[in-house]
Amino acid sequence: MTEQYNQWLTQDPDPRTREELQRLIAEQQTEELADRFRSRLEFGTAGLRGKVGAGPNRMNRLVIQQTATGLGYYLQSQFSDAKQRGVVIGYDGRPDSKQFAHDTASVLTAQGIKVYLTHDVAATPIVAFGVRHFNAAAAVVVTASHNPPEYNGFKVYWDNGAQIIPPHDSGIASQIDVAANEDLNLLPLDQAEQQGHLVWLEGDYYQTYRATMNSNALLQNNTDPSSIGVAYTAMHGVGARMAETLLADAGFTQVYSVKEQREPDGTFPTVNFPNPEEAGAMDMVIALAKQHGAQLACANDPDADRFAVAVQKPDGEYQMLTGDQVGCLFGHYLLTQTDASKQLIGNTIVSSSLLNKIANAHGAEYYQTLTGFKWLTNVAMQKQSDDSQFLFAYEEALGYTVGNKVWDKDGLSALVAFSQLAAELYSQGKTIWDQLEALYRQHGMYINAQRSIALAPNSPPVGDKLRADPPKAIAGRNVEVIEDFKVQQRLMADGTTQTIDLPASDVLIYHLAGGARVVVRPSGTEPKLKCYYEVVEGFAADESFAEAQDKAQLAMDMLIAEHQHMI
Repeated sequence: MTEQYNQWLTQDPDPRTREELQRLIAEQQTEELADRFRSRLEFGTAGLRGKVGAGPNRMNRLVIQQTATGLGYYLQSQFSDAKQRGVVIGYDGRPDSKQFAHDTASVLTAQGIKVYLTHDVAATPIVAFGVRHFNAAAAVVVTASHNPPEYNGFKVYWDNGAQIIPPHDSGIASQIDVAANEDLNLLPLDQAEQQGHLVWLEGDYYQTYRATMNSNALLQNNTDPSSIGVAYTAMHGVGARMAETLLADAGFTQVYSVKEQREPDGTFPTVNFPNPEEAGAMDMVIALAKQHGAQLACANDPDADRFAVAVQKPDGEYQMLTGDQVGCLFGHYLLTQTDASKQLIGNTIVSSSLLNKIANAHGAEYYQTLTGFKWLTNVAMQKQSDDSQFLFAYEEALGYTVGNKVWDKDGLSALVAFSQLAAELYSQGKTIWDQLEALYRQHGMYINAQRSIALAPNSPPVGDKLRADPPKAIAGRNVEVIEDFKVQQRLMADGTTQTIDLPASDVLIYHLAGGARVVVRPSGTEPKLKCYYEVVEGFAADESFAEAQDKAQLAMDMLIAEHQHMI
């Protein structure tokens, strides 16, 4: 191992991480060193993401430079005009993000690849937007999104504007392995600019994104926007300036921003975990909403690709909507704004099946994909046609894309669209809760939940166990259909099978009597199950919203308890 350490110290361009590694060696922290050098940080469909620190299994300048070198090699193998088309690069507000982005630009321009580099921090959707805008070969966003402060990441978009999917992930990874064993070439940015390889994306580029959003036909509902209040937080991320600007452009005058969380700060001093889904993360924006009597308390995550909202209840308190509730509200709303029969909407296999019902009710085409926004947008591009144009997609983890101006989740346009949705309802004397109730009364009371189940460390592979002894019933509900995405087969109750037309993935879905569903994703690296639950209960005409919700929640609690007891 000493040879590996010395080789790393020789190559590492960052004095901070060199010093860090030397300290670990001097202190003989063998376990920590072993973890950092046991492998390279794995490049996958989400690019790279990991803790910042010295060593190949961490995020640092050397890993970034090697990764960028491999990406450049791969792009040139895939596009004969990769150098001319170039790569868009942007970054979030984490401490190392700007340096990592500049290193990426130095590597790519050294290969003769044109680079469009943001002059300042940028929301992820603003960078993704640039791929199609410039007809670039790819884009890179240096961001760890909503991960804790010690993380950073390197997210790659392909020339279609969507996140990479196979085979490009493995193709880039193989070229990174080549680069890791070569001397690296970098071009100083001032020289890259002089040679015409580097274009700085100044304020006018950000304004182009703004103008494009403002011209989006799906963001043109200006029904009394000044009548509702919107509290907002950027959660110490990069979304505030554009979010506030877009809301003002759309006519919202009662917008209140959490000043303590407005500016980018990668240490996230006021939240334990910069993820709107985490307990406590929305406390400050909800307090601000309560102070001003605003109907909505909204948040973007730190790179502004996700959107979260808590809604004022009749008693004046606020309740978070789930990602599925927001997604289904969006689906219904957007279909009513368009000729629904010509629209395509979708979500993932772990998201609520209510969206399918809503699409059917409006006569729209519905599609479903594996988990991950990369699938939602890539599949949408394949499926859309002149008769069925892509309208909307979402995943339950607070990701939404409204229209096709950005082929990835966009928390900024989602913020505007949801505010417009709310303003229209409130102008009619209705609330978000009234609209949810109407959807549930029409289609059934849907509740979705997610849980992780830890298993004993010495457990056999849990996926094998589940496939060897499939359950006949869960929580007293018969299993009517089993979908096994690993073998891409759907086993029907009568013993017949159907082919699942989705890529293979280690996922099992149990469809139960009464419309309930259990989705199981075994972990490939640890004895753990990620489980997604859905129950659908009737909504009687004489039942109140609260009564129907309580009944469905009781069924959900029973389903979760019984299923976890079975494992």
